[in-house]
Amino acid sequence: MKKTILFSWFLLISLFVSSSAFAEQSYDLKEITPAVQKALDQRKARYAELQQLKADRVIGESKKGFLDVFPAPLEISKIVLDENRDRKVIYQAIVDQNDLGPAGMGKIQEVFAEVQRGKARPGEKIQLPSGEWIQKT
Repeated sequence: MKKTILFSWFLLISLFVSSSAFAEQSYDLKEITPAVQKALDQRKARYAELQQLKADRVIGESKKGFLDVFPAPLEISKIVLDENRDRKVIYQAIVDQNDLGPAGMGKIQEVFAEVQRGKARPGEKIQLPSGEWIQKT
């Protein structure tokens, strides 16, 4: 259990550390609640499948820090809904634990979206802050 928490914490931190927005403002996940741990574990379990869907250009990273589906079968839509639900649990925990208030969710989504765009592989679909969808080069 402790190893899982440490891995999850490292994974979460790695999502934010490479962001230039993170350098401006530090947002900490002060406590790994059971809901956050569950979300992290579920995200880890679906990681490989999501990477393949990104490589197939069926899903992409939106400017809001969530995944979007391009015309795809229902089972792909479900995995995206599950992933986005877990991301929202984690984002909300960061907002709550850092007393960021109602506007905090938007900032956390921006930071996470920037990190995800940076981590995207060439050819994957990403949404720029302007709203334009491109394939990362």
